[in-house]
Amino acid sequence: MDNQEVSVDVEAPIDKTNDDRSLPFSIFKKANNPVTLKFENLVYTVKLEDPNGCFRTNHKTEERTILKGLTGFVKPGEILAMLGPSGSGKTSLLTALGGRLGEGKGKLTGNISYNNKPLSKAVKRTTGFVTQDDALYPHLTVTETLVFTALLRLPNSFKKQEKINQAKAVMTELGLDRCKDTIIGGPFLRGVSGGERKRVSIGQEILINPSLLFLDEPTSGLDSTTAQKIVSILWELARGGRTVVTTIHQPSSRLFYMFDKLLLLSEGNPIYFGLGSNAMDYFASGGYSPSVERINPSDFLLDIANGIGSDESQRPEALKAALVELYKTHLLDNVITDLEGQDDLSNKPIENPHVETNHFGEWPTTWWQQFCVLLQRGLKQRRHDSFSGIKIAQIFIVSILCGLLWWQTKLSRLQDQIGLLFFMSSFWAFFPLFQQIFTFPQERAMLQKERSSGMYRLSPYFMSRVVGDLPMELILPCCFVLITYFMAGLNHHPANFFLTLLVLLVHVLVSGGLGLALGALVMDQKSATTLGSVIMLTFLLAGGYYVQHVPVFISWIKYVSIGYYTYKLLILGQYTANELYPCGDDGKLKCHVGDFEGIKNIGFHSGLVSALALAVMLVGYRVIAYLALMRIGKTKSG
Repeated sequence: MDNQEVSVDVEAPIDKTNDDRSLPFSIFKKANNPVTLKFENLVYTVKLEDPNGCFRTNHKTEERTILKGLTGFVKPGEILAMLGPSGSGKTSLLTALGGRLGEGKGKLTGNISYNNKPLSKAVKRTTGFVTQDDALYPHLTVTETLVFTALLRLPNSFKKQEKINQAKAVMTELGLDRCKDTIIGGPFLRGVSGGERKRVSIGQEILINPSLLFLDEPTSGLDSTTAQKIVSILWELARGGRTVVTTIHQPSSRLFYMFDKLLLLSEGNPIYFGLGSNAMDYFASGGYSPSVERINPSDFLLDIANGIGSDESQRPEALKAALVELYKTHLLDNVITDLEGQDDLSNKPIENPHVETNHFGEWPTTWWQQFCVLLQRGLKQRRHDSFSGIKIAQIFIVSILCGLLWWQTKLSRLQDQIGLLFFMSSFWAFFPLFQQIFTFPQERAMLQKERSSGMYRLSPYFMSRVVGDLPMELILPCCFVLITYFMAGLNHHPANFFLTLLVLLVHVLVSGGLGLALGALVMDQKSATTLGSVIMLTFLLAGGYYVQHVPVFISWIKYVSIGYYTYKLLILGQYTANELYPCGDDGKLKCHVGDFEGIKNIGFHSGLVSALALAVMLVGYRVIAYLALMRIGKTKSG
């Protein structure tokens, strides 16, 4: 694949050549590396911090056990459905089996093996994981979403056109051709339907022809017909030799009997593991039968998992304990025996010849390819937001209003001129800060999903975000300066104009970098906004305009203030210390600008130091943001 070819022609026709990989890809073909997944005695505990603990003298950290000794297995060609009430541990188990438990979030004991071997990068790159919340970019179309995923996830043993062909073939086989040019949409943006969103999420994962496929409640929020289509797709994928594991909340009776194996959970305890078709007979043999003859099996199983049985006098806690004991005495030994017999694939290495043996090592594509694809995808996704009519109108209105308020201010109105300079530094501190502070909190789910899949390195993602935001960050400030500067009658000399513009652009980039850093550190939009407001207001108050005689014990704030250095450089860009301006009541007296009360404390010295300080902040804030992002997508399994 040519590293310079970065454009994505999503409308290109499928190229049919004699190369088999160029033929339309079938999502139902055989998996390359069948995987038997086994888990033994899994126990998962997390620490719960008391939110009021910092105000209490007996601050304690409570430990809660989410998974309580789970054992089971699933073979290629089978679908394992994990059923249970909300909070029973289904998602935690699925996340653990998929190797996506975040570092520091809890302690997992027990053993999980893939063909009797621990989780490796080879396994992870042949694993698909579909999250419940469908983390997708709302402004991309279905075709763009799948094509960009193919360009990032498929290795360079595929040519670029082959990757596009495979994305289109997946789209066709999932029945997405009808909505291929429709945007994904979101809560406040109309796009594809819920079932189509779910099929797009599944399509992203099966592009790599995974041997293992994990899905978290793929039918949640869908009508029965759409849910049937989704499960039918999973059934066909499993029959191709894949191992499919899914959580499901309350399937219909039609869906229930499409699952090969069933794991029923109650408060983290297993109360049934085995064939789904045998579940009702198992509980009937233990004396637990539904009170009515015709009932959806999943309804009955969820009732007893919640502790609700036919005997209304029995307490829920007692019923749950009895079901756990029944499982341990009548079923657990059989599960362990069957698990130990699954050794037929124990010596087979898990390798994807298109992923692990390509000459780029552990990543499917090069750094430059990842950067180019991510940059193009980011520009397509954010083009509607970056240059929205509201933002453009806001800048033009403010710039024209400033030009009218400070209309042709002469040097005799020096106080008004420096007031305009300080306003420019203030406005262009807050505007980019609040534009950038939401960047990473809004993309956290997407970044975590894609990084956990090993789709790309963090550095090309970060650099694509920084570079992709430059047009928005720089074009609007330029328009502001072009309008306001000449309307306000500031120094018309070209050198002064371009120096003022340069200082303001650097100031915008530094403020945006602070927003990126705060967003990456806090990862909560409300908290980051509050913290950003407090920090920026502190910087502005110490900027040298409002308070000129700051007490010594707090004067150090100005040395970390973005506004202080920007205000100083803006003044240096307009005036010289020995420049004369009309002063006195009649304006006939001439005074030095350097002696003006509002400028004297700022001074005309240390201009180089101020420029260097902004340069350090320009780089430093982005380094902080990058380091903060390194924790996103990390998993215990690597």
